[in-house]
Amino acid sequence: MLSCSFLQCRGSTKPLRKASCILVTCSQASEEASLRALESLMTEFFHNCTTNERKREIEELLNNFAQQIGAWRFCLYFLSSTRNDYVMMYSLTVFENLINKMWLGVPSQDKMEIRSCLPKLLLAHHKTLPYFIRNKLCKVIVDIGRQDWPMFYHDFFTNILQLIQSPVTTPLGLIMLKTTSEELACPREDLSVARKEELRKLLLDQVQTVLGLLTGILESIWDKHSATAATPPPSPTSGESGDLLSSLLQSPSAAKLLNQPIPILDTESEYICSLALECLAHLFSWIPLSASITPSLLTTIFHFARFGCDTRVRKMSSVNGSSQNSVLGQERGRLGVLAMSCINELMSKNCVPMEFEEYLLRMFQQTFYLLQKITKENNAHTVKSRLEELDESYIEKFTDFLRLFVSVHLRRIESYSQFPVVEFLALLFKYTFHQPTHEGYFSCLDIWTLFLDYLTSKIKSRLADKEAVLNRYEDALVLLLTEVLNRIQFRYNQAQLEELDDETLDDDVRSRVDQGQLQQQTEWQRYLRQSLEVVAKVMELLPTHAFSTLFPVLQDNLEVYLGLQQFVVTSGTGHRLNITAENDCRRLHCSLRDLSSLLQAVGRLAEYFIGDVFAARFNDALTVVERLVKVTLYGSQIKLYNIETAVPSVLKPDLIDVHAQSLAALQAYAHWLAQFYSEVHRQNPEQFISLVSTTLEAITPLISSKVQEKLLLSACHLLVSLATTVRPVFLISIPAVQKVFNRITDTSAQQLPDKAQVLVCRALSNVLLLPWPNLPESEQQWAVRSTNHASLISALTREYRQLKSNAILPQRKVQLEDNVTDEMLSFFLTLFQGLRVQMGVPFTEQIIQTFLNMFTREQLAESILHEGSTGCRVVEKFLKILQVVVQEPGQVFKPFLPSVISLCMEQVYPIIAERSSPDVKAELFELLFRVLHHNWRYFFKSSVLASVQRGVAEEQMENEAQFSAIMQAFGQSFLQPDIHLFKQNLFYLETLNTKQKLYHKKIFRTTMLFQFVNVLLQVLVHKSHDLLQEEIGIATYNMASVDFDGFYSAFLPEFLASCDGVDSNQKNVLGRNFKMDRDLPSFTQNVHRLVNDLRYYRLCNDSLPPGTVKL
Repeated sequence: MLSCSFLQCRGSTKPLRKASCILVTCSQASEEASLRALESLMTEFFHNCTTNERKREIEELLNNFAQQIGAWRFCLYFLSSTRNDYVMMYSLTVFENLINKMWLGVPSQDKMEIRSCLPKLLLAHHKTLPYFIRNKLCKVIVDIGRQDWPMFYHDFFTNILQLIQSPVTTPLGLIMLKTTSEELACPREDLSVARKEELRKLLLDQVQTVLGLLTGILESIWDKHSATAATPPPSPTSGESGDLLSSLLQSPSAAKLLNQPIPILDTESEYICSLALECLAHLFSWIPLSASITPSLLTTIFHFARFGCDTRVRKMSSVNGSSQNSVLGQERGRLGVLAMSCINELMSKNCVPMEFEEYLLRMFQQTFYLLQKITKENNAHTVKSRLEELDESYIEKFTDFLRLFVSVHLRRIESYSQFPVVEFLALLFKYTFHQPTHEGYFSCLDIWTLFLDYLTSKIKSRLADKEAVLNRYEDALVLLLTEVLNRIQFRYNQAQLEELDDETLDDDVRSRVDQGQLQQQTEWQRYLRQSLEVVAKVMELLPTHAFSTLFPVLQDNLEVYLGLQQFVVTSGTGHRLNITAENDCRRLHCSLRDLSSLLQAVGRLAEYFIGDVFAARFNDALTVVERLVKVTLYGSQIKLYNIETAVPSVLKPDLIDVHAQSLAALQAYAHWLAQFYSEVHRQNPEQFISLVSTTLEAITPLISSKVQEKLLLSACHLLVSLATTVRPVFLISIPAVQKVFNRITDTSAQQLPDKAQVLVCRALSNVLLLPWPNLPESEQQWAVRSTNHASLISALTREYRQLKSNAILPQRKVQLEDNVTDEMLSFFLTLFQGLRVQMGVPFTEQIIQTFLNMFTREQLAESILHEGSTGCRVVEKFLKILQVVVQEPGQVFKPFLPSVISLCMEQVYPIIAERSSPDVKAELFELLFRVLHHNWRYFFKSSVLASVQRGVAEEQMENEAQFSAIMQAFGQSFLQPDIHLFKQNLFYLETLNTKQKLYHKKIFRTTMLFQFVNVLLQVLVHKSHDLLQEEIGIATYNMASVDFDGFYSAFLPEFLASCDGVDSNQKNVLGRNFKMDRDLPSFTQNVHRLVNDLRYYRLCNDSLPPGTVKL
């Protein structure tokens, strides 16, 4: 018998309590005593009074025991003799550790014993073990199979099949099968690539047998219970398969089969079916589509999918009232969810063999039968109430199916004459607009967006068939547009819209805005945005229909808004809206909210009136713009934003929002106004002049510090668009614009908020600086405009310029606050980005030299060493200024290059090189990249003549030491944990190679190439930057491809020779397995195989007992 001294805590001199004393002192103690001691220890460990220090002692004791080679014998006894869950789980963990990390060093006799004992243990106790212990034991046995099947464990899979076939052990067999699929089809990295490939092939050989077994189980249970299921009494809808169903299924017998009543299953049968469906879902996730997936299997899965859309189940459980029946109902619903998971796994495969297409069509037909079933209305149910009764998970799975169908398979299926796409859209329409939850509705809108994108791209690729395609879908699209517009209006959908949150910005919901930035949204904003995207996509396909649907609805709400003037009365404190009845206030609130949404819709459609279609859709656009101009002027004139209301907390924000949205909608038509201007500027521009002048009349009163910020900013943005996009020649002479000039340059006037001030200044500057469209250079009046612009700048900078004359001690250096320095650097950065040419060389040189002198090593160190500080931001801004300087073409700033490189490599880089903080690093390496990218000839002098004469473009190298230092810095950055810096710098090297052939340069090829390859391979082996596996693989290929002969003959043998933790035989195998391929896919596959197998061999070698002799 083994000594339980295995349980001694080595190296520990601390006194242990009684429980562990039994383990430590009884060298000949019985297994029984060891078990009691272990139970006591585990109970103590998980007791809430046990201290962390004591837990660490126990953990150390248990870990030491687990490392002993013979510990498994104790664990086998513990498993068969204890009922303590903690002890059983610990014992199984010991086995798991033994099999996955030490198996290579276990004697073959012991392995045989373990392979024999554990399955016997499972068979004997599987019905009484807690499910989590049973599942863990199954996994441990599968882990053995992963290592030893079929060579040393030839009956591993046969045993599983036998368990499934025996009625007593079917559930156990299915659990083993699912675990095998999970662990062997996509194993972790602790196997060699060859073994992984072998396991997948072995499993694929068994797929047909396994699928046959699973089909048999599901069919037999269905048939057995169908025979006993009572036929339900006829109902007004039973037998009503309808034209749609027969057109979907193409066969009355199939329709009849799917209309059979759903059987009532007993608990055991339901459990077996759920396990079988879970197995199928996992198998379908990795097996290819093939004839093994038979029509009878698909039909059976669809039978079970019907469980999810059968509301009788819930009704029965609610009628019977018992909690047991309720649980049964949930289980039955779960069968439907699992069946839909199986279907979706098949749906998600884009690669469909020709012979499988017919199966796919059958799957779609059967699923759309289910869709028809759950969207059917009858006397007892509306569609929405039916959907509310179904399991939420089932609805999610069904929506996933519809998304996969539209995104992956619609183009394939649409061509089948026997598949009625228009009828499918009718069902999808009902399904979408009866969703019981907002999330469900959002998901369905996504599906319509996918469909509209598909339709748009189809029409663009087949312009000749455009009318035929549109005619086919026109009715469905018009219906969709009308319903989506109704859904965003309180008039039709008040109950649902009032549930939406319009205050909390959701972290999970972000929308893309200009320049790829992300903007948070409220739930209401998301709802409106997604709806308007659908409206816009329909507009692109059916512009006339869309406009004639939307504009009358907008007009109705505008009439209400424009009619408010008659209810405005003068009161002691100003103007008041004389609408006080609660019902009237509520109706007005709804109408204003709807108008705000419809104005956003009209703005979203602006892009469909410009370009090639400008003339064709001119009248519609003019109607819209005229209405918008009228509305904005009306709002500004009667100052609805300042009016008193009966419900100020509700109606005042509504009135402000409508006014702001009308300005924003008008801004969206700036490009249309610009095109209108270019068409009419030579003849009859009166209408255009009137529109622009009236718009400015609406804007001017709002540019005031007394106006709410939301409204003020909308007015400022519209002014910027008129000044920047439209740019009419007469803009400067309009009195309203003159008024804004005076307002901004008057220092006595109260200043606008910063955002608004910047926008107005930008607009006024653009009025003077940007060329007038449609006019020759000679008519641009630059002299007058330049004088005016100088006056504007002079007025804006008056206070700033007065600072200099007010300075008391100009000759002394003033110690500035960091945040002031930060703002100054921001100013200079903007100056360099926009005006470096106009500044002239002497002034630019003076600024750069001042900065270079200012940033001494000590100053830099002080700024950078405070992580995340303003000092760091100042240094980063300075480096950004230098990035602008070194990118400048020509010779003007070239004299600064040595100083810039010296600052980077001698002053900044030594401070940040060993710091883990990412501060300053990204900007420094971007500057170094820009130095190389835009100043290549500073390092590599090449002339076309020299290249031709030599026959090769081997440039003369200059400033070699600086180039080498920069490259070394890049190499060092790959050894640091910052993944963002790694990705950035790898991209920079790849860019330099693409543009400048970096890897081919002699200095890089001869002294650096294989150092970089070595670093990249080590990074892959250590898994420190696993997210970048693909990018690292491609970069390694690009470097190696410069000198494949050197890579295979010299680098690879040297790399393998330097690898520790593997023996010479293993190194030879790794070298042989790296095929001498020269194409990218094969090479990167070889790299990942090398990395995987190197890690695997190290794991194997670590698992061998000390002193093992390797032959």
